Amino acid sequence: MFNLSELENDALIEIFNIGVGQAAASMSAIVHEAVRMSVPSISFIPRTEAARLLGARDAAEPERICGISQHYQGAFETEAILMFPEDKSLEIVRLMVGESVPIKELTEMEQEAMCEIGNIILNSCVGTLANIFQHELQGSLPEYHLGTSDEILTATGSGAGTVVLMLHIDFLLEKHQIHGYVAFVLDITALHDLKGQINLYIARAMGQA
Repeated sequence: MFNLSELENDALIEIFNIGVGQAAASMSAIVHEAVRMSVPSISFIPRTEAARLLGARDAAEPERICGISQHYQGAFETEAILMFPEDKSLEIVRLMVGESVPIKELTEMEQEAMCEIGNIILNSCVGTLANIFQHELQGSLPEYHLGTSDEILTATGSGAGTVVLMLHIDFLLEKHQIHGYVAFVLDITALHDLKGQINLYIARAMGQA
């Protein structure tokens, strides 16, 4: 399995924490509440393990997940997917639109609202990578998915030859605590491109010290 050194791993977590910090500021303006986000851990795991991790809950049926995906290419190529448990996605939409909106209207608004949130968070993460790596990453429009984690990862092109870079993201709001994931689906070429970019970033940082 693909692995990073401790220094490379710490550098990547630092980069993503800058990205989600920018996303948190944008989210605060939308939900009218202080939002703090952090990436406490990342891991490189096979697609089947990623699906099992996302769907893990003590229930007979796999947990349904709300996912927003965007395809990026440039410094490296990846499918980025923001994922929440389905019940949490409605909670986030409720924060965006307020308590007065009826549940039926809330459900109708969910897809558009979640695509907006996905666009903010994914572009903040990827935009930070692009800035720090000094390479452009161009993204597609966000797409909304609802289903099991396995169905979403399959629908977004995660095949047998790919590895999933999992970012565990904690969303801390004044009155809510929500856990989500960002998954970057990478083939072996993209993995090595990413590793190369991280090492160039580390070399620049050490050269400036």
